[in-house]
Amino acid sequence: MVARRYYVSGDVQGVGFRYFVLQEVQRIGSIRGFVRNLRDGRVEVYAEAEEPRILDFEALLRKGPRGASVDRLDMIQETVEERYPDFRITF
Repeated sequence: MVARRYYVSGDVQGVGFRYFVLQEVQRIGSIRGFVRNLRDGRVEVYAEAEEPRILDFEALLRKGPRGASVDRLDMIQETVEERYPDFRITF
């Protein structure tokens, strides 16, 4: 199990990015954490899962949904907290 925090920059708010992330997590399965918009225009994603799932998920974050333009994806390796029972959009 690994945990990563992502900061997605670009045209990523107002384009359905959070809902795209939630849909992809539901498709991939077994990822816990959250996605939320930040006041500075970025999207923050915290994810815990087995490494192969995280790698697939990360590739999707780099791409984003139609209408989004991901300019940058920053990643921070985190300690697994196991405090999230599922994956959700937070505010």
